[in-house]
Amino acid sequence: MDRLQSMQIYTRVVEMQSFSRAAGSLSLPPSRVTRVVKELEAFLGVRLLQRTTRHISLTPDGLVYFDECKRLLADIESVEASFPGSAGKPRGRLRVDMTLSLARLVVLPRVSEFLDCFPEVQLTLSASDRTVELVQEGIDCVIRAGTPEDSPTLVAKRIGAFEWITCASPAYLARHGTPQTLEDLANHHAVGYLSSRTARSLEWNFVMDGESRCISMPERLIVNDTDAYVTSAIEGLGIIRAGSYMVRQHLQSGQLQRILANYAAPSAPLSVLYPRNRHLSPTVRAFVDWVAGVVGEAEPGWRFG
Repeated sequence: MDRLQSMQIYTRVVEMQSFSRAAGSLSLPPSRVTRVVKELEAFLGVRLLQRTTRHISLTPDGLVYFDECKRLLADIESVEASFPGSAGKPRGRLRVDMTLSLARLVVLPRVSEFLDCFPEVQLTLSASDRTVELVQEGIDCVIRAGTPEDSPTLVAKRIGAFEWITCASPAYLARHGTPQTLEDLANHHAVGYLSSRTARSLEWNFVMDGESRCISMPERLIVNDTDAYVTSAIEGLGIIRAGSYMVRQHLQSGQLQRILANYAAPSAPLSVLYPRNRHLSPTVRAFVDWVAGVVGEAEPGWRFG
C-alpha cells in the first residue's frame, strides 16, 4: 500500500464528501478509491468513515486522521515546492469558476497565454454567479465581484475593480427622454437583473454628497443572464446599470449611450477566492497571479466618462 497516495485519496474523499466525486477529481476508478480507503482502515485498525447510501461522515478517529493527513500533505507540498524541480511547477487539473460575462469578455480572450505558459495544467472553467462550495465541488478558486464576506475557510485576494455604467439605447432615449437626475428615473423603467443569491432584482446604489443612495425603478422585464441583460438594453427595453467591461464595446459602437454620468456609483471590487490552506498550491498561485495581471491590464479600459 502506497501510504502517501492513500492519505491523498482519503483526504479528497473527505473534502468532497463522496467516493465517486473524489475518484473523478483524481482520475481514478471509483472502485479503486473505495478499496484504498478500506485498506487504509484495515492498516490503521480503526473505522475512519461512516457510510450510508446518501452520504459519508467522519468518525472521531477519522477526523483526527484527516487533520493530520492535511498537515502532513501540506508540509510535503511546501518542501517540494521550495526546490526548482517539477514538484514546484504548476501542473495537473485546475478548476476555476467565474461569471459568464467575465469569462467571455476578459479571461477567455487571453487564456491561451496561461495555457502556453503552463503546458502541464489542464484548466476547467465553469461560468456562474451562484455561491459555490469550493471544497465539496472540487473547485480550486472562484472570481467574484463585490466585497467578499469574511470567511474562516476562504482567502479573498482583490485583483481589480470595475465601474458601474448606467446606460440605455438611443432608441429608448428618443422615445422616453434622457434622465438628467436620479429623481427623473421614476418616470422610466429598467431591465431588472435577478440575483441568484437573493432571488431578487439588484438595486442601484449611487453616492451623493458622500452618502449612499439606493434607487429602485419600475421593471417590466427581469432577466438572470448578463448577456440577456445587455441585449435587452440594446433592444430598447429599458435602462440598465452594468459593469463597464460588459458594455464597453456597445458604448463605443453607439448601440448604448451612457446616462447620469455625473452621479457616481461605488466601484465593484473583483476578488479571487480560494480555500484557506497553510500552503497554496503552485498551480492555483500561478493562475491567481496571471488573472490579476490580466484584470490589471484591462481595468484602465473599463472607465468611461
